[in-house]
Amino acid sequence: MTNWIPSRNSLSSPLHTSLAMSIAQAIKDGDLSVGQKLPPHRKLADDLRLSVNTVSKAYDILRRQNLIEGQIGRGSYVVDPGKPDHQPFKPEADSQNLFDMSISHPLFNRLHVDAMQSTLKSMQADLDPALYLSSRPNIGHETHRKTGVKWLSHCGLETSVGSVLMTNGVTHGLSAALSAILRPGDVILSDMITHHLLVSSAAYFGYQHVGLETDAQGILPDALEKACVEKSPKLLYLLPSLANPNVHMMPDERRRQIAAIARKHRLHIVENDAFGPVAEDRQRPVSMFAPELSVYLTTFTKCTVSGLRAGYAVVPDHLLPAMTARLIVFGWMATPLICELASRWVEDGTAQALADWQRVEIGKRYHIATQELAGFNWTGHPASLHLWLHLPPDWDSNSFVAHARELNVAVSPESPFLPPQALPTNAVRIALGSIRETDRFRQALRLLSGLLTRPREPLPQLAY
Repeated sequence: MTNWIPSRNSLSSPLHTSLAMSIAQAIKDGDLSVGQKLPPHRKLADDLRLSVNTVSKAYDILRRQNLIEGQIGRGSYVVDPGKPDHQPFKPEADSQNLFDMSISHPLFNRLHVDAMQSTLKSMQADLDPALYLSSRPNIGHETHRKTGVKWLSHCGLETSVGSVLMTNGVTHGLSAALSAILRPGDVILSDMITHHLLVSSAAYFGYQHVGLETDAQGILPDALEKACVEKSPKLLYLLPSLANPNVHMMPDERRRQIAAIARKHRLHIVENDAFGPVAEDRQRPVSMFAPELSVYLTTFTKCTVSGLRAGYAVVPDHLLPAMTARLIVFGWMATPLICELASRWVEDGTAQALADWQRVEIGKRYHIATQELAGFNWTGHPASLHLWLHLPPDWDSNSFVAHARELNVAVSPESPFLPPQALPTNAVRIALGSIRETDRFRQALRLLSGLLTRPREPLPQLAY
């Protein structure tokens, strides 16, 4: 165990954030090296005259930043910051019998395969060579952007071709938007439970990430107003439609309230609408109510097939130069061949047909969940690719994930979705579309249901 501890006098409010920053700096400076064991929570709390909860929250921040990791019974250790992050999904199935419900992606069947093969054949016959021989324009070919205007109208957003940039999906657009608007140290706001890639991006880019209090409709307007006054944020990240992973559909009135507060404080908005037109009860995007401040992002990966990594970013005029520059840095340009395929699907109606099919099939999975998880506390939506299972008090998220894995069921813990200062909510995310066969999907839910109804068994060396 290391003898290094920070000075109590060097800590400032909020104490858990300051303590985490102090330890992170010690790791960066070499005062704490890879493999060194950190003091137990209670000992460090006693030495620094802090509460155990404060130390626990600081260690949680460091774990999310990939600076430490720990095991129950062994303690917390410094790890190589360059090692791969813990993601909420299993990177690959290590067993054909694995019930992998950890990654949120759409269902598919022969319909998707036939649509893809048909379009690829037509592209082989009549594709303009300029699409694969050129490396410009960086903002995407105008024909693809014009088609984007049509698809965006299906998503509830009316715009013009001059505001549309092509992306390789929402993640590409998100990285560009964050770096175009923010600088290291700037404050970014989001839901208290948000997209894991936002949590990772904020840590990588050095932004201060603050989660806001929410209710069943999304971010509370009062919480947003207070944060704008006290934190001087530069950007608000929103997932108002089937938010990931805390599933809800923000109503129109709340969207208007959020947009009005953003306008009042000149707060930029980045809106992730990856599900596009899937939900029947979808509302107009928040970006419609504050277009001069908003970057709207959508993609085809959640509503058609996962591999169709093409998307659109709708950008206000003043951000177009910066967004274009960042798209170049993060990928030069969206892949023209994939954008061509997506455009053809929009023009011939395939994209909408697959989105409609997805709505029906995910609705069936949602109905199965209502049967197999009856009596348990969970939230979901008939058009969402995942649900959020709230655990009983005797469980915590990481322990439940580990116990489920013993049953060969992979689900997502909550920690990757929480901003640094957020307290655990004691829940796990369960993907509805990652198991193709309906019978196996039902069987996996029954295994999880059975796990919750039996007395909890101890697992040795349980990883956080």
